[in-house]
Amino acid sequence: MTNNPLPPNQQLVRGDRWPVVGERHPGETDSPWTLEICGCVHRSLTFSLDLILAMPHVTRQIDVHCVTRWSKPAMTFTGVQLHDLLHDGDTPLWTDKAKVVSFVARSERNHSTSLLLNEMLDLDPMIALQADGSPLATEHGGPIRMVVPGKYFYKSVKWVRRIEFLSEERLGYWESEAGYHNGADPWREERYMAPTLTKQEALRVIEARDFSGRDLRSINAAHRDLTKLNASEALLRHADFRSSNLQDANFRGANLSNANLQLADLRGACLANADLEGADLSGADLRGCDLRGASLFGASFYQPDSNDASKLSAVIDHTTQFDVASLDALVEQQKAYVLNAIESDS
Repeated sequence: MTNNPLPPNQQLVRGDRWPVVGERHPGETDSPWTLEICGCVHRSLTFSLDLILAMPHVTRQIDVHCVTRWSKPAMTFTGVQLHDLLHDGDTPLWTDKAKVVSFVARSERNHSTSLLLNEMLDLDPMIALQADGSPLATEHGGPIRMVVPGKYFYKSVKWVRRIEFLSEERLGYWESEAGYHNGADPWREERYMAPTLTKQEALRVIEARDFSGRDLRSINAAHRDLTKLNASEALLRHADFRSSNLQDANFRGANLSNANLQLADLRGACLANADLEGADLSGADLRGCDLRGASLFGASFYQPDSNDASKLSAVIDHTTQFDVASLDALVEQQKAYVLNAIESDS
């Protein structure tokens, strides 16, 4: 067991587990794997996978903190220091125009993210080839992925294929499409960008009670009567539904990652196949709620450190519907609480 402190509102994942987040496979895989260095550089370079494998390797212990509220401290990664790829001897490859470094994945959606050049130099990322002594599995970014210490793990792009030096900021996929915070500092909880709606626009949407298919990340819908809300397939990352009446609401297939559902009344609500990674359901009334097929990595159903844990413990009984795969995704404490609540009502 590690004694490393966790950033705020993170949960320790079991030592033998490494949750899979995001896409599980890169896009086109028929052509040979290469890593390109380009942009504001003195000369572009392309490294074959064999060349990277032949370079001197280092092994480092790095704490992994996922934006969906789980942490796996002191993971062992083996690979190549990014510094070694970006220097010709002591001379850096980038020109004076370079201010930002963009990392692009070999994926169907060209996932990407970026770091300020000075930040990249301070953080000293690596090109990882192995994790905990084994070659990187494809679903974890193999054969090569970025590992950036000190940031939420979405800054560590899977299946990295291009490193591009830019003269100005260009938000990556996770920041521009998913709304993740460009800073990604887990100690400051820089998880998400600002809401996508003005307060007036949000109020109109809330009054209509129809969120279906809309991008409403970070919407503030706390303390509202939203009975029978239609939010199927809605993008509700980091939404605030604290203490709201959500009886019989339809969240089927919605993305509620990191949503705050503390003390919400979710009796009879449908959360089937919803993304609830990192969601806070502590104190919520989940009787008659359908959570089958929901992704629950990092989700919370009670707060063990609360001064009054009884007020922040979800109400769960035999009518609350889970499936085995969803429950297995929970950290051990949360899984035990849910199972005990179901068994106590039997």
